Amino acid sequence: MKRLLPVLAIGMLTLAGCANTSTMGGDVYRGSQAGTAQTVTFGTITALRQVQVQADSRAGGLIGTGGGAVVGGLLGRQVGGGSGRQLATAAGVIGGAVAGSAIEESTNRVRAWEMEIRRDDGQNVVIVQKADRPFQVGQRVRMIGSGANVTVAPY
Repeated sequence: MKRLLPVLAIGMLTLAGCANTSTMGGDVYRGSQAGTAQTVTFGTITALRQVQVQADSRAGGLIGTGGGAVVGGLLGRQVGGGSGRQLATAAGVIGGAVAGSAIEESTNRVRAWEMEIRRDDGQNVVIVQKADRPFQVGQRVRMIGSGANVTVAPY
C-alpha cells in the first residue's frame, strides 16, 4: 500500500495540468497576436450571464482515462486473491478509467462570462471569455481583435 500512494499522487498531479485555459481570458494574448495590429470597437454590455467553458484536453482525454485506469487497476489488484483478484483488477481498471475521465473533464472546465454587447454601430454581438475580471450590465467596454480572436476589456 505504501508503494501505491506515490502512484496516486503522480496520477492526480498529472491530471491537474491537462488543459491550457489561460488563453481564454481578456488579459492574455496568444503569441501570434503580440506585435500585430488589432481592430478595436466600442460598446455597452446589455446582458451578462455566467457560463462554463469546457477546455479541450491537450491529450484528447487519454491522460484522465489512462491514468485513472492504471490507478484503478492498482487499487483493484490489492483486493482478494486468485480469480477474485483478477475480477477486482478488471473492475478497478474500468472504474478508474471512468473516474479519471470525469476528473479530467471537470478540471478542464472554466468559469466564463457570456456577454451580449451592443456595439456603437448598433450591432449586437455575443462574446464568451474566461471570468478573470468583473463585468456588469451597462458597462462600457472595448472589443479587441476580429473574427474568432476577440477579447473584451473595460473602457
